[in-house]
Amino acid sequence: MASLSSKKLIWILVGIFVIVVPVTVILARSIAPSAMRLIGDSKNPVNTGWFGVAIKGYDTVAYHTENRAVQGKSEFSHEWNDAKWLFASSGNRNLFAANPERYSPQYGGY
Repeated sequence: MASLSSKKLIWILVGIFVIVVPVTVILARSIAPSAMRLIGDSKNPVNTGWFGVAIKGYDTVAYHTENRAVQGKSEFSHEWNDAKWLFASSGNRNLFAANPERYSPQYGGY
């Protein structure tokens, strides 16, 4: 069994490096926009699922005022940050409309 000389080993490693680095950079650039959408960015700041409804239709204000999950109703909705937010009452909707940053989940709800 023949062993590789150090020169051949160096050239093999250089060749691998020349191939792997550009491929990694290309993949990173193509994956980065998708990753930004997942963590929330200016194009899609809120996790809305398939139907454009934030936090699966739960009342985000109720988490703060009632300390529990309450399903929102479509009659008490508010559009903010390209998402439809549902609330259990008009009072909760009005609280959210006055200060959405206070009640919206961090990182767009992801």
